[in-house]
Amino acid sequence: MRFEPADILPDGRVVSPSAERNKGPIAELLMRVLPEQGDVLEISSGTGQHVLHFAQAMAHLRFQPTEPDADNLKSITAWLASASLPNVNAPIHLDVRDEIWPVGKVAAVICLNMIHIAPQSATEALLRGAARVMDSGGILFLYGPYRRQGRHISASNEAFDALLRARNPEWGVRNLEDVALLAASEGLKLQEIHDMPANNLAIIFRKQ
Repeated sequence: MRFEPADILPDGRVVSPSAERNKGPIAELLMRVLPEQGDVLEISSGTGQHVLHFAQAMAHLRFQPTEPDADNLKSITAWLASASLPNVNAPIHLDVRDEIWPVGKVAAVICLNMIHIAPQSATEALLRGAARVMDSGGILFLYGPYRRQGRHISASNEAFDALLRARNPEWGVRNLEDVALLAASEGLKLQEIHDMPANNLAIIFRKQ
């Protein structure tokens, strides 16, 4: 997420240019790492472009989009209404910092472009909540910009980090090793790291 201007269609769908660009590469990787069946919980679904594309590409899985933002919930609803797919549920309100998430057990949790535009407490809550709702062997898939060993992997990521911190001192590009350490404390083992377009990373954890 690089704070690009979004378009709003007459039916209420919000179109994020970055989501349009990255939904294909993310889906290709998800098709390889997600379980063969089960429910997939998407945290902070944004506009709804991602979950619609994923559900179209992976008919063998059922997707549950969530959002804490009311405007995004409306956009997700509009995107889903445009396709009427049988394997994606209506979006529900979910804030990762809520003590109880309004979902049952799931096979996987996806969270794209969230933890750098949220305080550290949100990262901790995401990992804690994901571990709680996933079945043993479940997959947690994170995507976005990260630092490696405390260093940015590109000049553009460093500039983006400065922009984030200027907007809110609690925001910022997280250090991958710190996230992995927090995940391990919740029983989530780092399994794979993939380089993705625009200097982003895809990180896959498995619940032990």
